[in-house]
Amino acid sequence: MEFKKAEYLVSSPSLAQCPKPDRPEYAFLGRSNVGKSSLINMITGRKHLAKTSSTPGKTQLINHFEVVSGDHHWYLVDLPGYGFAKVSASQRKGWERMISEYIRERESLGILFLLIDARHRPQKVDLDFVDKLGEWGVPFCLVFTKADKETQKVVSLNVNTFLKEMSSRWEELPPHFVTSSEKGQGREKILTFIERMNKDYARHKKESQA
Repeated sequence: MEFKKAEYLVSSPSLAQCPKPDRPEYAFLGRSNVGKSSLINMITGRKHLAKTSSTPGKTQLINHFEVVSGDHHWYLVDLPGYGFAKVSASQRKGWERMISEYIRERESLGILFLLIDARHRPQKVDLDFVDKLGEWGVPFCLVFTKADKETQKVVSLNVNTFLKEMSSRWEELPPHFVTSSEKGQGREKILTFIERMNKDYARHKKESQA
């Protein structure tokens, strides 16, 4: 995939204030400090596109990035993280409402990339959120991050254990990717996945207008 454009567009405090849903968009979500911004920068090849921070909970709004690749115009979306960010209970609930509304009602959302830290064994907060996505009928895939921070053996064990935990409750597992933002691991696979979805969107749009 060749990027012609990848730049920050707008930050929105609610679904109603998001850009017009006139193109496919792909959102990235995960626990605080899972590496969302670094992954977005790696995928787009723009080192400073999404702001990275060592402080959990830095992302607090729905951040849209405008992307042009080939003939396709699309949005990449950075959502606030969930988990251990040090914020008030009211602020946390506000974020939860905003995220829930966006991923359940955003009509142009192609798929949600749910980020999981590959350094750790399955976390209940992640498994619970996965089940919630299933209840809501939200299409998603898993992105295991920071694969370079542990040995391949540990990463494989953690990934396989997570998928095994899911398989006890899910009839079919979602697509998954193993990534390293520092080494670029998983970039081409994710971009190929997005490119295929962009083509499907364009084909369906053309058919609906025929």
